Amino acid sequence: MYIEDNADNRKLVRRVLEADDYTVDEAPTASEALKYLETRTPSLILMDISMPDMDGYTLTANIKAKPKFAQTPIIAMTANVMRGDRERSLEAGCDGYIQKPIDIDILTQQIERYIKRNPNG
Repeated sequence: MYIEDNADNRKLVRRVLEADDYTVDEAPTASEALKYLETRTPSLILMDISMPDMDGYTLTANIKAKPKFAQTPIIAMTANVMRGDRERSLEAGCDGYIQKPIDIDILTQQIERYIKRNPNG
């Protein structure tokens, strides 16, 4: 699942991952992500940190507080690259950190570090 308010970023990540046979569900807002997560449990969540309705740190903490998602990897994807941003993401509950702009040549490899490959998405 990719939680990201920027449609162009969602499209790029979806195209890269679908080319490697992943299924990508998307949510453009934190509230839509929370609604989605009421009925589904994704293998991994890619989390934009800067969103208009709720920042990714807060959303990550909310998701990780639910026992159902305690083991679901959440990877921060952000242009925030100031000193301490990586640490803040990890403190919020993120399991990893990918800087934007993403490197489409290694994105799948970065994600595969956190999940076991599931041919059914």
